[in-house]
Amino acid sequence: MTRILLIDDHQVVLESLKLLFRSIKNVEVVGMLNDSREAMAFLENHEVDLVISDFHVPHLSGADLTLQIRQAYPALKVLLLTMAEDPPHIREAMQAGVSGYVLKRANKEELETAIEQIMAGKKYFSPAVIEELTASNDATHSDESSVVQHLTEREIEVLKLIALEYSSAEIAQKLFISLSTVETHRRNLFQKLDVKNAIGLTKYAIKHKLVSS
Repeated sequence: MTRILLIDDHQVVLESLKLLFRSIKNVEVVGMLNDSREAMAFLENHEVDLVISDFHVPHLSGADLTLQIRQAYPALKVLLLTMAEDPPHIREAMQAGVSGYVLKRANKEELETAIEQIMAGKKYFSPAVIEELTASNDATHSDESSVVQHLTEREIEVLKLIALEYSSAEIAQKLFISLSTVETHRRNLFQKLDVKNAIGLTKYAIKHKLVSS
C-alpha cells in the first residue's frame, strides 16, 4: 500500500484528488494539506511513502518543499502534480530532486502509471513535460563560471558547504575561519543571490552545479 500525502492550496482540488486516488488499487491518502509549511510536521508524525504536491503553492513552492523533504527524508518520493509546464519550472523541480512531474490534465491511468514507476524506484515525467524540455532553448545551460563570477572564492566555498548541510560552526572549523566570518559570508550570499534562507542557497548551488543533486 502506497501512503500518500496530498498538498494543494485549493480544497476542492484536494477533495477531487482524494476521490480519484481512492479508486486506484494499493493507494491510500493519509493526509491533505493546504499549507506547504505544515508538511514537515506532518511527516514527523505520520508514515508517508509519496508526497504529491502542486508546484505553485503559497509559502514553499513544490520545488522548495522537495528540497526540504530530500534533506530530511532522502528515501521519500515527491511527485509534482501541476499546471506549470514551462521549462524553467520543470528544470527547477528536476534540480530539486523530484521523482515525477505530471500535468493536472493527466488522466487516472497516467497517474496510476506515475505512482507505480516512482514507487518502483524510477522517475516519471508526463510526455508533454518531456516535449517541452526537448523543444526548449532555455538559457539554463549557460557557462557556470559566468553565473557565479560575482561571488568570491570564499563565498563559493561557504555556499557549497551550506548546500551540503554543514552548520556554521562546522564550516568555520573546516575552513579555519571564525564563526562570525562565516555568518558574514552567509549574509553576503543572501544579499547577492537574493534569497532568504538556506533552502534558497541550496537551490542556487544545485541549479548552477556547485553541488550534485
